[in-house]
Amino acid sequence: MPTKRSQQNLRAATASETRPVRSGRLYVVAVPIGHPDDFTVRAIRVLKTVDIIASEDPQATQQLLAHHQIRGTVISYGPWNLKEKVAVLLQRLQQGADVALVSDCGSPLIADPGHLLVAAAHANRIPVVPVPGPSAVIAALSTAGLPCNSFFFLGHLPNNPTHIVRCLTDALKREVPTMVFCTATSAVCALQTLIGIAPRRRIVLACDLTRSNERILCGNARQVSQGLSGLLGQDMTFIVAGKNFR
Repeated sequence: MPTKRSQQNLRAATASETRPVRSGRLYVVAVPIGHPDDFTVRAIRVLKTVDIIASEDPQATQQLLAHHQIRGTVISYGPWNLKEKVAVLLQRLQQGADVALVSDCGSPLIADPGHLLVAAAHANRIPVVPVPGPSAVIAALSTAGLPCNSFFFLGHLPNNPTHIVRCLTDALKREVPTMVFCTATSAVCALQTLIGIAPRRRIVLACDLTRSNERILCGNARQVSQGLSGLLGQDMTFIVAGKNFR
């Protein structure tokens, strides 16, 4: 006949087997947009403690972690095979692992492939925790000298000249500033287009924000175009003023 203690041990073992595993947490962590020291204390602490760091650019993330002496398990998230990667990360979260989602720079999901994982976590009742910090969009807008009670963000400016003209034509109709990320090639094309169709409209081009070669060019399209010399190949945020703020 089982003893009272053995019955208690059996009940405890049965309870532990049937108790659901605590799901992990998905942390959406902002990282610096350029200068590696623009990193919050909380973000550093989270990256030191999570089980997995899912990164859009693992090489860039490893460099940032090394700068802050953080050791972590970094895996690739994007830009290809996202559905398969989401499934793997979701399984780990359901098994109790804590995961940090980071972009190559700045705040995740701002013009990068993070929404599928966040949406999957919400759908499966996994806690999603924002760890806010740097954003190239807000940094550029805050230094533009334009009214910014509201603004319109387009993501990445296309490289196709026809599509650039279409985007700029729409931007010129708006009352608020329109912002886009752009390459040097698309910036040159956009400025040449604006010289022809809106030569007086105020333009701001923020280049390599927070880095040693940071430049913020303001003026009309021709003035900004002249200042663009020597900046080819840099990270840029292009802002077209709203039509009431020339």
